[in-house]
Amino acid sequence: MRFLPHITALCFALLAIPVHADETSGDSMVGTASRLGSEWSSAAQEVLMNALSLTGVKYKYGGNSPESGFDCSGFVKYVFQQAANVTLPHGARAISQLGQAVAVDQLQPGDLVFFNTLKTAFSHVGIYIGDGRFIHAPTSGGGVHVVNMNDSYWSKRFNGARRLPVSGQAPAEFSAE
Repeated sequence: MRFLPHITALCFALLAIPVHADETSGDSMVGTASRLGSEWSSAAQEVLMNALSLTGVKYKYGGNSPESGFDCSGFVKYVFQQAANVTLPHGARAISQLGQAVAVDQLQPGDLVFFNTLKTAFSHVGIYIGDGRFIHAPTSGGGVHVVNMNDSYWSKRFNGARRLPVSGQAPAEFSAE
């Protein structure tokens, strides 16, 4: 946890950077998010701060805490519970049934992004942080970290995105149908 002050400073720096749509690379699967600023809800900012503060936490199948480690859905579930008081099911497929579908060119920080990594749709989930990047708990690669959705591996496996209502006003509990 000695890196927490550095991660917090990085998070604030990321939040302060104005991000514009990338008009120069039309062949890119994911453009950068539109201008953010006050459009972000405070709950979405909390989600990103919480997620980024967990960078480096090790992967553990079925894991759902910083102490035990995370799998992808355990990471997302933990972040949304801690940051937005939103209870999600464990499992990428179950989470993919919640919220509102979002087109890739409409992604906003805090949206969930889904991938086919196990030869089945919606087998992996991460949290979009903006500028074509997302944070996740992969099975390999040193624990929770940020990757680019435009990387060949991820762009070929992208399944879709969802936006959860994270008003931060009251606890919300979702159940998969």
